[in-house]
Amino acid sequence: METKTAVAALGALAQETRLAVFRLLIEAGPAGVPAGAVAEAVQVPAATLSFHLKELSHAGLISARQEGRFIFYAANFEHMAALMSYLTQNCCKGMPDECLSVVETALGRCCGPSPTKRKPARSRS
Repeated sequence: METKTAVAALGALAQETRLAVFRLLIEAGPAGVPAGAVAEAVQVPAATLSFHLKELSHAGLISARQEGRFIFYAANFEHMAALMSYLTQNCCKGMPDECLSVVETALGRCCGPSPTKRKPARSRS
């Protein structure tokens, strides 16, 4: 990630409503959240939300997709990971294990291990 891209992303997140929206979308996961539900959750009018979503989108932090009459917004997890990597790439004077354990612990609280595949249900015949 280039410095200019990181600055754009951090600038977009440096506003209370946009940060709340981004955190909501992170929590929702890849499925995203319909725009109306986002507006309701962060308690802002649709026009105001539209402005904030545009800023997050221009910074590459979110994406939108249309499903029928609804527009769903989702966090761009790749871009978020690239930003986190950019911020920590020179961490701890070349000893990243020190920083990584802190980051992994923090991520473990929000993003636990992926669920294991379920065994198929047995048919009753």
